[in-house]
Amino acid sequence: MTRKEEKNIELGKSMENHNDVVVMLAKHVIATVSNGSNFVFSPTSINLLLCLIAAGSSCVAKERILSFLMLPSSNHLNAVLANGNERSDLHLSIANGVWIDKSFSIKPSFKELLENSYNATCNQVDFSSKPGKVIDEMNTWAKLHTNGLIEQIISHDSIEALRDSNLILANALYFKGAWNDKFDAKLTKDYDFHLLDGNSVKVPFMTNSENQYLNGYDGFQVLCIPYVEDRRQLSMYIYLPDDKDGLHALLEKMGSEPGFLDNYIPRFRVPVDDFRIPKFKFSFEFDASDVLKDMGLTSPFTHGGSLTEMVDSPSIAKNLYVSKILHKACIEVNEEGTEAAAVCRTTQDMLWLENPDFVADHPFLFTVREDKSGVILFMGQVLDLSKH
Repeated sequence: MTRKEEKNIELGKSMENHNDVVVMLAKHVIATVSNGSNFVFSPTSINLLLCLIAAGSSCVAKERILSFLMLPSSNHLNAVLANGNERSDLHLSIANGVWIDKSFSIKPSFKELLENSYNATCNQVDFSSKPGKVIDEMNTWAKLHTNGLIEQIISHDSIEALRDSNLILANALYFKGAWNDKFDAKLTKDYDFHLLDGNSVKVPFMTNSENQYLNGYDGFQVLCIPYVEDRRQLSMYIYLPDDKDGLHALLEKMGSEPGFLDNYIPRFRVPVDDFRIPKFKFSFEFDASDVLKDMGLTSPFTHGGSLTEMVDSPSIAKNLYVSKILHKACIEVNEEGTEAAAVCRTTQDMLWLENPDFVADHPFLFTVREDKSGVILFMGQVLDLSKH
C-alpha cells in the first residue's frame, strides 16, 4: 500500500468519526433550539470555525477542540474543501470572517494563517462605540459570500449585546447544484404532507421515471440523489422513516450507531414504482456557541487565556474569548437542483422482491454530502412544509 493510499484511508476514517460528531450536533440543535420546526444547518461551517479557533488557541485548548471534533488536525477539513469549481451548474464556496475588537493586537502569524490557510478576512472593529457599523459590515460580508441568499446574519436589535463583545467569528458556505437527473416541472403536483400532529398540508411533490439510488433498512429508507458530476461528487441524501411519526426514533438510531451517515449509502440504482419528494425552501438561524457549550466545549467561550496564538500579549490574551458563533443557513430544493447557504461498518443491502415506493410525504432528515471525502455540508429536518 502506498503512502497516498494510507493517507486516504486515514482521512476516510477521520471523516467517519467526525460525522458521528455531526449527528450529535444535529441532535442537540433539534433538542435545544429547533423548537419543533424545519431546520437546516451546516456542520461543516461550524466545524471550520472551530478549527480556526483551534489554530489560534494554546496547545491544551487546541487539543480539546480537535478531540471534540474527532479530527487529527485543524487543517483536515480545509484539505477536503478547497475552493474551486469545474462546472457552471455546480458551485461551492467557503469564506471565514473574524471580527476582533481594536483593543486587541493580533499576532501577524495568526493573521497570515487566517488569510492564507482559511480564506479568512480579519477585521479589527470598535464593538463598544460603533456596534451599528460592525453589524452593517458583517451583514454585507454575509450577503457577498452567499450570493445574496443571506442578507442578514445579525440584526440591529443586537446592538447593546454587541457592545460587550470582543471576538466574533462567522463562516459563509454557499452551494448551488443541479441534479444529475432533473425533474420535469410539468409532472410536479400537489399531494398531502403528513405532520407529526396528525394533520396534513398540501404541498408540491416532484417525480421522475428514472431508476433511483435507493435502499431499505429496518424501519427506514435512504435515497441518494446525485448532483451533476465533478471532482467533488456531491449528493443529497433523504432519510425517510417507515412510520409517519418515526423521525425521533430514526434520529436516536443515527446517534446510537457509530458511522451511521457513512454506512447507510445506496450503491445501486433500482426501479421505483411510486416516487415522490417534496419541493421545499426555508431558513434557520441560531447561536452555535450555546449549543457547543451545552455539548461540553466551553474553553473558547470563557475567560482564561486559551486564545494565546491570536494576540500578542499573554496578559491581554486572558481577556479574549469567543463571544458568539453566529450561524444562519437556508436551503431550496426544486426541480432543477438545490441552492443552499450557511454562515457559520459495512452493511448488507436489502433486496426487494418487487419495485419499492419512495414517497417522502411525512417528516424526514436530509444531508448534502461530498461523497469523495464524506464531508457533510448541510443537514436538516423537514417537519412542516407549510412553513418557511
